[in-house]
Formats: sequence, structure tokens, C-alpha cells
Amino acid sequence: MTGARHTPPGRAGRLRLRHGLDVAERGADLLERKLLILRSEHARLLRAEQEAARAWRDLLAEAESWLLRGLLLGGEQALESATAGIGAAEVTVRWATSLGVRRPAAVSLSVPARPPTAAAPANTALVHAEAAYGRAVRAAAEYAAAHAAVQLVGTEVSSTRHRVRALRRHWIPRLRAALDRSDLALEQAEHEDSVRRRWWAARHQS
Repeated sequence: MTGARHTPPGRAGRLRLRHGLDVAERGADLLERKLLILRSEHARLLRAEQEAARAWRDLLAEAESWLLRGLLLGGEQALESATAGIGAAEVTVRWATSLGVRRPAAVSLSVPARPPTAAAPANTALVHAEAAYGRAVRAAAEYAAAHAAVQLVGTEVSSTRHRVRALRRHWIPRLRAALDRSDLALEQAEHEDSVRRRWWAARHQS
């Protein structure tokens, strides 16, 4: 943006100020439209985060319930035997950029198959627990992605709001004041020039 303090005098300076003010006002308008969309998207993401958190808590409670039943039926030794040789699940996050914000867009979960050498769960409750924990891990990954998206978009909302405020409350009023001063100076210079011309003409006609 053109700095009001470094504007040259005269019509060239006024043109520069006018251009700077136009750019600032267009920029503020664009940022306000972006802010409106961002706020709507942030509200949507907040609802999605709340739903993902609720789903994760419900699935985790279900998995823990099945695990408790399995432990009551077979003890900790049955759990250790059922989990021996099982690999860790892998979560993949797909990122996307929207409205200038790069955020998680989707997650996928890869759960390794039980190897042939691994012992089968000792009771049906542990079988259900294994499946339920798989669903809970997927829900946890989806909640983590939703939470990250909320945080990233929320940061952009705050940044855009501050930029709009800086333009509307500081930069644009400063440019308008400088433009008013420039108009006044030009008007005064033109008036003085007109007085000098009349004086010169009157002096040379006498």
C-alpha cells in the first residue's frame, strides 16, 4: 500500500493517495466477504468436531465395555495372548486448501490383519472388543482431524478479522485524512496561483 507519509506533493501525490485509498477499500471489502465465509465454515466445522467427539466417546465406551467383559471371562493372560504379534494401526490424513487455509480434509485408517501365527481371542467378548477398538481408533482419528481443522480455520478467522479492523479503523481513515489534506493544499495552491495571475495581469495592463 502507498504510505501517506511518503506521498509527494501536488496532483501526482493526490493520485497516489486516491489509488491507495481505492485499493485499501477494495481490499477491506474482499476481506469482509472472506471473513463472512470463514465464519460460516468455522461454525460448520465446530458442529462436525462436536459430532466427531461424541462418536469417539461412544465408540470408546463400547470398546472398553467389551474389553472389560473379555477380561472378566479370560483374564489378562487372554488379552495378552490375543494381542501378541498384532501390528499398529496406521492413520493417513489427506490435506486440502480452502479460503487460503490448509487443513485436514479426510482421514483413512489401515488396521493390519491378524497374522496367521497369532492366537485367536479366547472369548467372543475379546473378538467384539477388537472390532470395537478398531472403530474407536478410526473415530479418534476423525475427531483429531476435525479438531485441527477447527483450530486452523479459527486462526484464519482471527487473522482476517484483525486485518479488516486495521484497514477500517486505521489505514483507510489515515488515507482519507491525507487525501483531504492534499485536496485542501491543491485548492489553496490553485487559489494562490489564480491570485498571482490576476495580480500579474493587472500590473501589466496598467
